[in-house]
Amino acid sequence: MSLPLAGLKILDFTTLLPGPYATQLLADMGAEVLRIESPTRPDLVKLMPPFVGAGEQKVSAAHATLNRNKQSMTLDLKHPEAKEIIHKLLPEYDIVIEQFRPGVMQRLGLDYSALKEIQPTLIYCSITGYGQTGPLKDRAGHDINYLALSGLASFSGRKETGPILSGTQVADIAGGSHHAVMAIMAAVIQRATTNAGQYLDISMSDAAMALTTMFGSNALASGEDPELGGEMLNGGLFYDYYQTSDERYISIGSLEPNFAMTLLTVLELTDWKNKIADQSESSQQKIRAAISDKISAQPLAYWQQQFSKVDACVEPVLTMNEAATHPHFVARGMITETKDGDNNSIRQINSALPFKSDVPHQAGKPLGADSLTILQQLGYSSQEINRLQEGRCI
Repeated sequence: MSLPLAGLKILDFTTLLPGPYATQLLADMGAEVLRIESPTRPDLVKLMPPFVGAGEQKVSAAHATLNRNKQSMTLDLKHPEAKEIIHKLLPEYDIVIEQFRPGVMQRLGLDYSALKEIQPTLIYCSITGYGQTGPLKDRAGHDINYLALSGLASFSGRKETGPILSGTQVADIAGGSHHAVMAIMAAVIQRATTNAGQYLDISMSDAAMALTTMFGSNALASGEDPELGGEMLNGGLFYDYYQTSDERYISIGSLEPNFAMTLLTVLELTDWKNKIADQSESSQQKIRAAISDKISAQPLAYWQQQFSKVDACVEPVLTMNEAATHPHFVARGMITETKDGDNNSIRQINSALPFKSDVPHQAGKPLGADSLTILQQLGYSSQEINRLQEGRCI
């Protein structure tokens, strides 16, 4: 069975994490993605150790994952002939995704208005921190800034220490990746009925605010802001992480009465069964302390064994390498073997998508690995390609 996006062809002008992860997801679902990269200004992800592969196929592990199943072409978009090459590619590619600041692609003559003249059904997706409109549209930012400005960081953390950093880039992935993919897929469906393309403005800070849907709706209705460590799911109740005697952690999410009763039974804290539902701060502090004392008395392995055969919403906090070998994720196919250009195997985290192929994933290629082939397919002669190389266009 072919993958669901087979036939879609995407020109990818993105860098770092947000756009490349979006196009990785699209490529994993069968889209043909051509990553256009600068020949002189490397994507910083390429420089991140550790590295995998060998010789000419050696790339950073992060790059090999984010650029999985993609082709790679180098092109200096400021070069006078770069626009001509893009114009020649466009009839074969019906989706463009870019991640420059607002106005950059327009100055290069590669914005939606210019390219739709060549490809009228073009779907063009721009990913930025603050969107294409609004007073902050030209402002620089990173994931931490989008989370801060959206309000999400204000209730993510502890009263004692303030907002905390997440282990992954929430706004980058939720906005620049997942929202971009959803918008592109919706536009593709709409194009199938209208035969019209469209422009998609994706803002990572917008997405961060949209993620506050539950606490945000409460705040708008009540006029009261959610507090650090004061809400049901951010530390206000016993729902939390607890340290074991060997300095590991377990997660306890036993909110529902049946799960809470099972938790108290396993921990031998049944005296608390009539008090655990009391959500007052003083009561919750006492039950948290009682749970913490119990958990800290035994190592992680002990608690894993105790909770392994009961449903209490209690699980160990695993390291990444532990998670990668956990029988559940192995059974779910979340670790995949990819192949580089020399047929070396590289283990990667798989996409959490239900579409699987019998063909092994292709690891991200070295910079410009497909440049010559693509130019030849566009009709460029060896002499013309040499001239473009000498002129630092590719």
